[in-house]
Amino acid sequence: MVKYIFFFLVVIQLVSCDFIYKKDTIDTRTPIAKVDSVFLFKEDLIKNLPKNYAKKDSSLLATSYINLWAKKQILLNKARLNLSEDTKEINELVNKYKEDLLINKYREAVVNQNLDTIISEVEIDNFYKKNKELLKLNEELLQLRFIRANKNLMNRKEIEKLFKSKEISDTDSLMGMGLEFKSFYFNDSAWIKFSDVLKQIPVLTHKDLKQIRKPQFITKEDSLNFYLIKVNKVLKRNSIAPKEYVLPTVKQMIKHTRKLQLLKEIERTLLNDATKNGQYEIYK
Repeated sequence: MVKYIFFFLVVIQLVSCDFIYKKDTIDTRTPIAKVDSVFLFKEDLIKNLPKNYAKKDSSLLATSYINLWAKKQILLNKARLNLSEDTKEINELVNKYKEDLLINKYREAVVNQNLDTIISEVEIDNFYKKNKELLKLNEELLQLRFIRANKNLMNRKEIEKLFKSKEISDTDSLMGMGLEFKSFYFNDSAWIKFSDVLKQIPVLTHKDLKQIRKPQFITKEDSLNFYLIKVNKVLKRNSIAPKEYVLPTVKQMIKHTRKLQLLKEIERTLLNDATKNGQYEIYK
């Protein structure tokens, strides 16, 4: 419980530290609110209001911010008053938090300076082969093309004919007619999540996917639209994800592994250097 109180206090102190104003302190700023001996200044209020806010909203925003500031000050006072017996433990937690923050900042700086971010195709291939079990799909993936258009289009038959054609020129013709469609997608070599497909083709079902064994044309319609769909491939849930689909994830995983290795090497080197220099020793 004290741990959560500590974080609560740290947040409050960080917010309020810039607004402290003692009565015996000479200050040219304009105070606009006060809780006990702590003041909130007009200059700090203006600095913390959202950028480009409308003037008509300024009064509401100011009031909201002032009330929030006051609540934090009151809670801070109550916490100091009622948690006085826990001061030692809170101070220890504060010191530990500072130490951890400094160490993490240093680690981050060293990693950013020394981490090799260039990843070769060979590394990607090796990592993908060794970690396939970590790269299973949690939903179906599809390679497809589709058109969604108003069901009352006069040239619907012409569109269907062009859509089913294998000629590149016919696909180009369809793209030229794009303004007639509500949406369309022709990059059928890319993998797309089924949930994303449903946003454009809500009439497509899991049952439709189960029936697909080879490239297949599907025509559907609802009360407003007709859909032309050609599904090239379907990958089921729990299948191994295609390398090209998980490429960003693989690269991130490789970088993370490198980061952990680098941190271990740095810590080992620091420990060895400290031992050699006499900074670190163990008494027997």
